[in-house]
Amino acid sequence: MTVLVTGAAGFIGYHISQRLLQREEQVIGIDNLNDYYDVHLKQARLEQLQVYKNFQFYQVDTANKTDIENLANRHSNINRIVHLAAQAGVRYSLTNPYAYIDANVLGYLTILELCRKLPVEHLVYASSSSVYGANHKLPFSVPDPVDQPISLYAATKRSCELMSYTYSHLFKIPITGLRFFTVYGPWGRPDMSAFIFTKSILNSENFSVFNHGNMRRNFTYIDDIAKGTIACLDNIPVMNKEIAISGQPIPLHRLYNLGNNRSENLMDFIHTLENIMGKKAKIDFESMQPGDVKETIADITESTRDFNFLPTINIEEGLKHFVAWYRSFYGV
Repeated sequence: MTVLVTGAAGFIGYHISQRLLQREEQVIGIDNLNDYYDVHLKQARLEQLQVYKNFQFYQVDTANKTDIENLANRHSNINRIVHLAAQAGVRYSLTNPYAYIDANVLGYLTILELCRKLPVEHLVYASSSSVYGANHKLPFSVPDPVDQPISLYAATKRSCELMSYTYSHLFKIPITGLRFFTVYGPWGRPDMSAFIFTKSILNSENFSVFNHGNMRRNFTYIDDIAKGTIACLDNIPVMNKEIAISGQPIPLHRLYNLGNNRSENLMDFIHTLENIMGKKAKIDFESMQPGDVKETIADITESTRDFNFLPTINIEEGLKHFVAWYRSFYGV
């Protein structure tokens, strides 16, 4: 099959593209290579992918309607899409909100329109655990209300879910959204906790820990996320014979949580990194940041049931892999 991966030079996009290429799928990768973080890291990921003959890359912004239409004309054989291109980061959405509307809402609309033009068998897109917002019930379950986002980033991701439902209903497009929970691992983003903590500890630099360290996260290793995403891509929704309240057939749209099945204390995460590197962290404890939440944990009942998603990498193993990659990549 031919798979379009948007955000192919990104952290998750790189790993998913590599796995698809290794099983000899044709992969067309696109990315705008913006400077939200170090472009050299994105280019290094691309270099790893470009050794595969079945990989083609285009520097394209998904928010550019004309470029996406030209891509569709050039590759009319695309039959599955993994949409990962997005403006990431909860805190950055407080200072640059327009970037989130352009990339996450307009950029997703062009992909949905692309699905109308091409014979797409399945569109899988990245949502986020941040859509659960101000919910207090744990673990977070897919049927839980998600109408109280507490960051613009979360609001744009929820918008994508609603847009997906509409397009699936109107045009009978099989679409699946995946709510990712705190993904970490080799080739990770520099704005994420594992990267920040590792860099700071190795350089004996102070770093901030919010809510005075009283936080828990559903840290999920990248290999588990990549395997789960591809398993989902292979599990195409079929028309449900059930009838919704509206009297219409239930759309070919599904949502799943992809996260670890246990929540980790943030300070335990940091202590694990200290043990791996043999150095103490220099921490500045601060109050909770706007848009942040105290704890996340995923209910993965549906994803385990439907495509056998079950994480296997614990934080000790995962962080050892990450630190080894970081030391190798940056020569420290």
